[in-house]
Amino acid sequence: MTADSPSPLPSLGAATLLRALVKRPRRLNGVRTPRTAYVLDSIDSNQLRRYRQALGFRDEGIPVTYYYLLAQRAHVATMLDDAFPFRLPGTVHTENALRALAEPRRGVPLVLSTTVNIRPPAENGAVYAELDTVARQQGTDIFTCRSTYLVVRGESGRKRRQDARDLPVLAGWRLPRNTGRAYARISGDWNPIHLWTWSARLMGMKRPIVHGMHTLARACAELEQACGRRILALEGRFRAPAALGSELVLGADLAAGSFAVGGGRRIVAEGSFRTI
Repeated sequence: MTADSPSPLPSLGAATLLRALVKRPRRLNGVRTPRTAYVLDSIDSNQLRRYRQALGFRDEGIPVTYYYLLAQRAHVATMLDDAFPFRLPGTVHTENALRALAEPRRGVPLVLSTTVNIRPPAENGAVYAELDTVARQQGTDIFTCRSTYLVVRGESGRKRRQDARDLPVLAGWRLPRNTGRAYARISGDWNPIHLWTWSARLMGMKRPIVHGMHTLARACAELEQACGRRILALEGRFRAPAALGSELVLGADLAAGSFAVGGGRRIVAEGSFRTI
């Protein structure tokens, strides 16, 4: 697939999950990284409506975090490409950066082009992969998304506790135990770690945890309400998992454009934002 002849953007269905489970890793040295291009005929207005309602967005436009649902499909497809040397199961989403650049036009296909940058191994052996996606309509950039994934775990050392930052509290919310399944029905992300206790335990967790992008999206919606303006750019770093059934609190410095989501007296996610 090339930018001149992109393939249809794959969905995150059972076939994709099966491919992820059977894919084998390859040697890193000398392996080329993939460059992919996929086309989306149109944005699903029903999915967009359900997304806004579920996450608390009041504006009728497209939330910047919604674009991740499209970029994630391109990222998963890219990581399943033979040129990507790592397996998808076990990867950890650590950072995300989204920018809305222009309003998409109805009836005009979106082309999502993705490049991969594999960082040199850290001192402890950990390896991170950055996937950069640009979505265009007839040559106009609509949005960009950079997702960073931990693809090789390093030697475990002493973890420094990320204590919650002292920011003015804007909002708080509880995570019902069905949050992971509800978000999966909208996003298509059926990672077992987010769904049930038994499936989370199969993945090494005691309890299911909320999707990281659910946390960023909910924070984005609350920040927009507090600012009274739409957010055009959002960067977030995932610091700790948040178990379903727990409560989260959003703190922010609106003037500085910074925020942090805390849970259990530690930081779950933090980052920065820019409004219109």
